[in-house]
Amino acid sequence: MRAALFRLCGSWGSMNHTGAFLKLLESSPVILGEGAVIERLRRMPGICLDEQVVNSALIYDDRGRSTLAEICRQYLAIGRSYGLPLLLSTSTWRAGRVRIAAAGLAGRDLNGDNFRFLDDLRREQGDYGKKVVISGLMSCKGDAYKPEEALGTAEARAFHAWQAEALTAAGVDLLLAATLPALSEAVGLAQAQAATGLPYLVSFVARPEGTLLDGTPLNVAIAAIDSQASPPPLAYMVNCTHASVFRRAVSHDRNSSPHVRERVIGLFANTSALSPEELDNSSELAEEAPEIFGAGVAALHGELNMKVLGGCCGTDDRHIDCLARALVGEI
Repeated sequence: MRAALFRLCGSWGSMNHTGAFLKLLESSPVILGEGAVIERLRRMPGICLDEQVVNSALIYDDRGRSTLAEICRQYLAIGRSYGLPLLLSTSTWRAGRVRIAAAGLAGRDLNGDNFRFLDDLRREQGDYGKKVVISGLMSCKGDAYKPEEALGTAEARAFHAWQAEALTAAGVDLLLAATLPALSEAVGLAQAQAATGLPYLVSFVARPEGTLLDGTPLNVAIAAIDSQASPPPLAYMVNCTHASVFRRAVSHDRNSSPHVRERVIGLFANTSALSPEELDNSSELAEEAPEIFGAGVAALHGELNMKVLGGCCGTDDRHIDCLARALVGEI
């Protein structure tokens, strides 16, 4: 276990927020992440994603709820089959107060209901459920592939505070801000998460040059958030990024550093090495064979000591099964 992570676990522990996730980080060689959810739903006939809140409202529709449950149970079954701890995330990537109101759902506890939906699935797992942690998922206000749309720090802190508090009140194990393209909004979002008292993770989209999409070097971004959010994130992640791109990014001789490789603990990987802009404009699913994906992502555990590994765009249960099998071989 990294020394820096031990120090942060200690600081969160002093606030009486040790929690299931921290215990798994300390005791488990690796934690399996789920695969894609939204991108799988987009390709399913009869499933309609909301323009404002995407997949968050599916739990209120019989067909949508059943389909979402089937996907989540697949990931739970994989984790259980290989005996690996599992990190699931609530379907709340776009469930901020402004979007909830625009979707006509202002009277619903969308964040809380999505946590309770996942918690019920976790309870179905019996003893294995003790190895499943649920993060409250958040993201930027605008397009995650367009850093020019990012909020300023103060505006972001105010904008994201409501959702961070709603997820915390619901009972999530930790908070996760994912698919962040720009530093300014990431700092404010981290400050909003920090104010809840829950452990939290911040996850960027990375370029092979070791920068965020807005050009900020990883080492600068992590130093800025660590110094401006109190307490700082438990750790950092990268998502929506291919394993080969991730490896180049965190190994960059100028924009990364040994400290970055201590603070970044994992990857939710794409199956394609295309840039975010190319993927965003692609009409066809870009993917690689599940066996290749699994081996490539699992190798990051041994090469870079990554602790949390899962899937993002292009992945499904086949990719996560191959990843889990490869991880068991690694550990």
